Amino acid sequence: MSTLISTFRSPALAAKLPQLALILITLIWGGSFITVQYGLNFSSPIMFVGLRFAAAAIAVTLISLKSLKGMTLKEIIAGAVIGLMIAIGYGTQTVGLQTISSSESAFLTALYVPLVPILLWLLFGQKPQVMTWIGALFAFIGLVFLTGNGFAAIQLSFGQTLTLLGSIAIALEIILISYFAEQVNVRRVTVLQLIFASLFCFMIAPVLGESQLPEFHWHLAGILVGLGIASAMIQLVMNWAQRRVDASQAAIIYAGEPVWAALFGRLAGERKSLNFLFLIPLNSPFKKGEFFIFNFRKTPSCPDLPMLPVHRQFWQLESPQGQVCDQTTYPDAE
Repeated sequence: MSTLISTFRSPALAAKLPQLALILITLIWGGSFITVQYGLNFSSPIMFVGLRFAAAAIAVTLISLKSLKGMTLKEIIAGAVIGLMIAIGYGTQTVGLQTISSSESAFLTALYVPLVPILLWLLFGQKPQVMTWIGALFAFIGLVFLTGNGFAAIQLSFGQTLTLLGSIAIALEIILISYFAEQVNVRRVTVLQLIFASLFCFMIAPVLGESQLPEFHWHLAGILVGLGIASAMIQLVMNWAQRRVDASQAAIIYAGEPVWAALFGRLAGERKSLNFLFLIPLNSPFKKGEFFIFNFRKTPSCPDLPMLPVHRQFWQLESPQGQVCDQTTYPDAE
């Protein structure tokens, strides 16, 4: 036992703790896609995101009451800017999940991995390495395979386009968290960014025609509480760990999120979510083991349906009105 305790107290492990924490929240993040997709059976998307981050804000506030005193203007600005990116990123991602599978959404979202170093170059002049450009090229090729239209006619569905835009917002969120990390109090900024993310969603919802809160349902309540706690943990850990891990390395760690999303999707009944799953080396794979995820999917034979060759009986549950909630059951592509 003493040996085990000394191991956890070792400087080597302490130095790796931020990376290990980011790997843990990446697993949680990957599992959230399929949960969000189920929650959309009971709520409109933007309102759902607003409620999710309201629950997360309450969770973090309850454990951070002693840290909330002494809030500065810089922390408010940081919370507002990061919160806006969270609202845009998760909002577009959640709307997209209405028409694409959780594993496909996770793949498109993970395109922020090559976007982070490229945006760092555009915004702060940090020139990317050659392997970053190669990784971006592979990401583009993966996107072409995902659309199934070839290089001559790349056409994204509405859900794919929104999710892709969301990946840009999430890339900016990662960069902004690293930018403000050493200048602000982690607890206070986490509370502020979750509050602002929720407020921005509630402000946007009526503009998009979502003017009413969803009807109460125990399934929805359980999902919001669970996702709220998960989101609180994710944002707290991101703000803490990215003080010690730079934005580009953090983005590489987050690249494991589509793998977990695909695995959870497979368990939930997305039978093709693991098909053609490839690990594409991005940056010195034999040195650091850094990789990117490509999820090549078949397209359904019916042109009128979204590109989602998945048949999921998992979602055939009754809504509060007694109607079948499954709006994403499509014929197999075979």
